[in-house]
Amino acid sequence: MTSSRLQAEISKPGANHAGVARRVAGQPRLIPEILNGLEADQARTKYGCLKVLRLLSEQRPELLYPHFDRFAGLLDSNNNILKWGGIIIIGNLAAMDSGNQIDRLLERYLQPISGPALITAANTIVGAGKVATAKPHLAERILRALLQVENATYQTPECRNVAIGHVLNSLALLIDQVCDHREVLDFVRRQTRNRRNAVKTRAAKLLRKLEKSAPGKPVSS
Repeated sequence: MTSSRLQAEISKPGANHAGVARRVAGQPRLIPEILNGLEADQARTKYGCLKVLRLLSEQRPELLYPHFDRFAGLLDSNNNILKWGGIIIIGNLAAMDSGNQIDRLLERYLQPISGPALITAANTIVGAGKVATAKPHLAERILRALLQVENATYQTPECRNVAIGHVLNSLALLIDQVCDHREVLDFVRRQTRNRRNAVKTRAAKLLRKLEKSAPGKPVSS
């Protein structure tokens, strides 16, 4: 496809993607031009446009929400970098999801947690934590998927431990929602014996926070 002037700027070596994102935030009519850049033949253009969109999703998610379907389509991309970008952006758009579009694709969104690709799973776990924070009515479904990470099939057992570490980080965002959840507490306790030291330490810290947040609360299953 023919590159626009804006796409050409984005694809330059050392391009100021943050500056472009700020400009686009002030001129939302430019967003379709950035979206079209995801289909560019030149990798630098494609991934530069993706970076601008990621920044916009963090800073001005309301500007990207009308284009939600474009990002949902990236979940099925054969290009892993675009897929990861779609996963991250959808997580950032969760707080804007007045149309409950994430609700309708949640199972598809969470599927990578089961493996086999660690990076795809890790990005999904991070995004899922953001979704559960923004949309508490989805938290139970998301928790079920996160807790299945122990049974996921990745390239190696160590990859699974890395994924478990990401799950602990996402659970830390949901302290008030999970502090009295028996399955979550049992999961975190098991990870205090994880073979990966960083995960073990993270689990112990999270367990202390959970127990402090739920003194005397009845534990739910």
